[in-house]
Amino acid sequence: MKRISVILADDHTIVREGFRKMLELEDDLEVVGEARNGSQAVMMAKKLRPAVVLMDIAMPLLNGLLATRQVLKAAPTTKVIILSAYSDEAYVQNATDSGAVGFLLKQTSAKDVCRAIREVQKGNKFYSSAIAKRLHRLDDIASDLAGIPRSRNASLTAREIEVVQLIAEGKANKEAAAEMGISVKTVEHHRMNLTHKLDIHDTAGLTRYAISNGIIQPSVRLSIACNETGLVGFP
Repeated sequence: MKRISVILADDHTIVREGFRKMLELEDDLEVVGEARNGSQAVMMAKKLRPAVVLMDIAMPLLNGLLATRQVLKAAPTTKVIILSAYSDEAYVQNATDSGAVGFLLKQTSAKDVCRAIREVQKGNKFYSSAIAKRLHRLDDIASDLAGIPRSRNASLTAREIEVVQLIAEGKANKEAAAEMGISVKTVEHHRMNLTHKLDIHDTAGLTRYAISNGIIQPSVRLSIACNETGLVGFP
């Protein structure tokens, strides 16, 4: 029997270890790689061409949404399931817009995680039950929403979303430029475009935007804030 190959992408080692041990109990599932950030997930997917990637949203270097887009570009047959502790509509919508075919809450049972992997590998979609019920209700009123603009993320380029993430994570322009491999002037240019597109003129506003639109999770910013004040942040 051919196993379904899986890459685990999460910046917390303990989370990856938990998923690995869980999947190793299944005869038809095989973990072929573990990534601790979005960029590493993209590189692994390009090299290993897994059937499925379990992708956390809030990761350093490249968040799960941008990483999903790049994974699907590099390995079109790979299916991505987003993992998150949050089920806000913006998170689910942005995951879907990025090409993910599944969305699981991190408290999802082991049985459902394995089921999700099998379902998306078959070409189906899979969502945690609470999210699936909400999506079903939204489908029932979809005709009433025709013509209403969706998340403002749709107007942003992938590069601009990456800049928003780094700003929200507390990176200065110079640090953001170094991580993205571009010049400081280019980062400044992207920030200027974001100011015009979003009508947001300060870092706090961009951080709130990043959280409300699922670009980063609230815990990421909380951890940064705690570390900056000498407190211990939780993942």
